[in-house]
Amino acid sequence: MLAKLALRNVRRSAKDYLVYFVTMTVVVALMFAFNSLLFSGEIQELLQESGLMDAMLGLATFFIVIIIAWLINYMLRFILEKRSREFGIYLLLGMEKKQVAHLYMRENVLLGAVAFLVGLVFGMLVQQILMAVLYSMITIEYRLNVEIKRQCVLMTALCYAGCYFLALLRCRRKLKKMNIHGLMNAERQNEEIRESHEEMKRWLLPLSVVFLILFGVWLFCWKEWDTGVVVAFLVGLVLVIYLFYTGLSAWVICYVRREGKAVYRGQNLFLLRQFASKIRTMRFTMGTLTALFVLAFLGCSTAMMFNFYQDKMLAQKMPFDIQLYSGTVEYDFAAELAVIEKNAPVEEVYSYNIYTNHTNRMNCWLYTHLRAFGDFYRNEDGSPDLWSVAQNGYQYCEYDTYMGLTDYNHLREMLGYEAVSMADDAYIIHMKDRVFRETGDFSDELLIEGSSGRLGCAGYYTEPFSQDGQNGGDYVIVVSDTEIAKMQPYYTELVADIAGEAPDGLKNEIDAVTVRKTMEFDGGNSCIGSDMIMVWAYDNLVRDNLVKEMKCMLLSMIFPLIYIGLVYLCVALTVLSIQQLGDSAKYRFRYNVLRQIGMGTREVARLVWRQLVLFYLCPALFAVVISGIIAGYVGENFNFYTGVKTPSWLYFGISFLLFFGVYSIYFVVTYVGFLRNLEIEK
Repeated sequence: MLAKLALRNVRRSAKDYLVYFVTMTVVVALMFAFNSLLFSGEIQELLQESGLMDAMLGLATFFIVIIIAWLINYMLRFILEKRSREFGIYLLLGMEKKQVAHLYMRENVLLGAVAFLVGLVFGMLVQQILMAVLYSMITIEYRLNVEIKRQCVLMTALCYAGCYFLALLRCRRKLKKMNIHGLMNAERQNEEIRESHEEMKRWLLPLSVVFLILFGVWLFCWKEWDTGVVVAFLVGLVLVIYLFYTGLSAWVICYVRREGKAVYRGQNLFLLRQFASKIRTMRFTMGTLTALFVLAFLGCSTAMMFNFYQDKMLAQKMPFDIQLYSGTVEYDFAAELAVIEKNAPVEEVYSYNIYTNHTNRMNCWLYTHLRAFGDFYRNEDGSPDLWSVAQNGYQYCEYDTYMGLTDYNHLREMLGYEAVSMADDAYIIHMKDRVFRETGDFSDELLIEGSSGRLGCAGYYTEPFSQDGQNGGDYVIVVSDTEIAKMQPYYTELVADIAGEAPDGLKNEIDAVTVRKTMEFDGGNSCIGSDMIMVWAYDNLVRDNLVKEMKCMLLSMIFPLIYIGLVYLCVALTVLSIQQLGDSAKYRFRYNVLRQIGMGTREVARLVWRQLVLFYLCPALFAVVISGIIAGYVGENFNFYTGVKTPSWLYFGISFLLFFGVYSIYFVVTYVGFLRNLEIEK
């Protein structure tokens, strides 16, 4: 009999809590699809050089398991509360607590198992979509290949089952402790609004808004960020989120008490009382949902930043097909050229030197003026701290880097740029566009001397020019051939154009035959420039190989962030939907009263719409404000340190559109379900 009863209850629960069932199915599908990346032989071979995907997906799975455990525990307690009277009746009919607890466990295990199996089937489709997207982003053709690894299914099952059974055991203990009286009255515990000290609490609303504004100012204006400051900022932000809802509930209650102007307009009194009651009893949950929305927004926004970086910047970082470096100025690259010619048709090869005159005026100016370095390389009076530069200045070479005009124009021709000209007593600065946008023209503050005195600045150029330690770090100073002949060669570079795309593994083959001789002079001629967030330094650059490798590394960040964002978003929206659908039976009486006093069916449906919009928008809009401020700050700094020109608002805008799409689906399903439970036809 218990088996039949459990089966009947499962069918009823699947209908009443369809949103929860669908969400768990989607979560299982996403978990299976992303876990499959960990066990796919093709992916492991593709990503073997980055070595980041496994760690990032493992970290993402950890955070997702935590939030899924919270969702399952929340939903099981919610269902237990809604069915408490039913369980009380079971006890009145003679069932033992142990039997009731066993029945509840069996129902939820069956419901969870069905969601898991359906999720696995759906997960195979998501897996193929995920693989197709991944391959397309790294410009590799993907052929349909359904791959089900036993380890992947086992890992997904263990994560899912672990969350489920821990929540079930906790609810089982709670059920065993309750008596008939407690079960019969459990559903009523949160029906009343317990109003106490509301006049004082309402000030928490403007106070939390003020603190939110202060946190925004702090975020954009504070310069000395360290671990302690970050922790203090996050703790304060969390407190503001939770205090906001306490203040909001008290403010609405006080507004109704004072009979504000909007209270008696239309059905506002009904809506305000409903809203205040729900916020009052769910203020902690609403704060948690707001935090989940914020994390979802920020995760997706950060993923968009890395996505735009890989689309816009990777090719610009390495404009030449192949570029090789040697610290030995007479190195001929014979071994490397033999490997290149064996693997790809070579169209042009050009070898040249980067020079130095043993001055570091350009380096010192950049060390003391770029925002990336702050005050680290400055004395208290603002002058360069040469000791710090000597000890820690690895971003640039020890001395300023120079290039001859003939070499410069030849490289420009290879890249398709127009040739430039200048007088013998002049110089040109070619620097990263990101750096020039910060510095502007600073030639008046810079002393560049030639053999006959000070040279005049003939202009700046900012086209992509391979300046992450190859043609200088961030910059190279171009002087006439007459002047360059009087300088000392610093290090040697070779660039090559090849026909078609470089074969996979060419960089590894070049690295295997590279011979490096001991540098015959003092000073580091190895640098990386001032880029942050995304930094790499290689002696040998093969653009096609490295772009693919960098895209794989970036995808190792993008996919887990999207994964976390989607799961957190679905979890938060599920709680909002289930709360409203679960209360729809209680609201049925209230809406029937409204119809009995003359409100039409369309008016009732419109009132339900307004109630759901108010309940749904409250945590969502608050999260939009918080995450928008943070995403704006992060996006602005991401652009500044990487050189991406995409407007910072666009990262958040795309995330918002994604959020709105998922939000709309959950909202419509909740609205239709709510009307159905009220027995109102739209």
